Amino acid sequence: MDATKHRVHPRFVKGKYQNIRVFTMYAIFLAFLVAPWIRWNGRQAILLDVIEPKFYIFGATFMPQDFYFFAFVFIIAAMTLFMVTVYAGRVWCGYACPQTIYVHLYQHVEKWIIGDRNKRMKFDKQPWGAEKIIKTLAVHAVWGVISAVTALTFISFIVGTDYLFFNGSTPFFMGWGKMTWVFFLIITFVTQTNGGYMREHMCVHLCPYGRFQSVMFDKDTLLVSYDYERGEPRGARKKDTHPEGYGDCVDCSMCVQVCPTGIDIRDGLQVECIQCAACIDACNEIMDKVGYPRGLIRYTTERQMIEKEKTKIISPRIFAYIFVLGAAITAATLVATGRAPLEMEIRHDRKQLSTVKNGQVENSYVLKIVNKTDERQVYKVRLEPVEGMTLRSRFKQLPLQANEPYDLPVSIIGDAKVIKAGNTPVTITLYTEDGKYSASAQDIFIYEPKK
Repeated sequence: MDATKHRVHPRFVKGKYQNIRVFTMYAIFLAFLVAPWIRWNGRQAILLDVIEPKFYIFGATFMPQDFYFFAFVFIIAAMTLFMVTVYAGRVWCGYACPQTIYVHLYQHVEKWIIGDRNKRMKFDKQPWGAEKIIKTLAVHAVWGVISAVTALTFISFIVGTDYLFFNGSTPFFMGWGKMTWVFFLIITFVTQTNGGYMREHMCVHLCPYGRFQSVMFDKDTLLVSYDYERGEPRGARKKDTHPEGYGDCVDCSMCVQVCPTGIDIRDGLQVECIQCAACIDACNEIMDKVGYPRGLIRYTTERQMIEKEKTKIISPRIFAYIFVLGAAITAATLVATGRAPLEMEIRHDRKQLSTVKNGQVENSYVLKIVNKTDERQVYKVRLEPVEGMTLRSRFKQLPLQANEPYDLPVSIIGDAKVIKAGNTPVTITLYTEDGKYSASAQDIFIYEPKK
């Protein structure tokens, strides 16, 4: 059965795996909705401000120069996904993928309004009339609310809940800018289209993970599998009977009816299978009714199913993933904990490296400063002692707000009678009066006497 040629209306089944799946999916969905409302030190805990740009994550502030840290985050996420895939197959797709969550939710909306699987299939073929129009509008209205809430939540991570919902005394949407409206409408439309219409086509045709996951499988990967040897030849029979020459499969097609991508697991491993285990729960229910042992469809491995050998849990591939994952986590931890609360960089004025006037040599610099703390700080700047040199700055004190960058022009003045010709190393230090925060940077002082 090809999931790409017809609209799939799965039958919803209950069971051990579906209980785990529903709990996991909606816990993730709830966490997504709640996350923007969590506060940390008076600020939204997770705010990915791409306009400034600054990322605020539970008290830590990441500036553009810190974005290399997120490379480690992506590596960790990828390695974790790959390692899980090698061991447990497409468990991410079946239990945690946002696509799966939204498709499951949107299909439940159809069930609540239209009815179970047979009624939904009949509804599709029903000619347009008052009933079909009303129910279709009702389905789209509920989908629209879910899509709009999703869009608002997503945008809340970018511009913040304060801007979206508490922007002055006007209704929250009246204070939005044009781009906020554009992104809100785009995300709402994409969510509605993806969850309501794309559904399994996203998994089958567009998702890259679904295309390359089979390359990562081996004989010890845990998969949803049909026991062909036990089930065939299949055929209908009366309860508590087992006709001679038949396998345990009663050919009820329940495994097909509950599949969210519309495939027949009895045809073997297929790229469309997201390992949601709905077919396992459905088959176990039927086996209970006809009095046969459970497990005709089950989680198992190729080594266990075909070769009748014990699954090898430990393999070189697992160790390789663990090693790379451990290295990435260690590196990310060191980078995160080693971030300086104050950053300073010296840049020499390239237009005029050195000037000499009235026996005084002047070099100009720009101090690129970033206050990475979450509090207002007042900084002072000094030149580490060098004979014959003094520092000149526009400000005796430099107040910077939390996470504020600033370019401070300074000059170093040298006495031509005292300093040496050539390049002299100089060190400038930025510090707070209480000594809690300080940063130093080194450059050179250039003096080239005229001959």
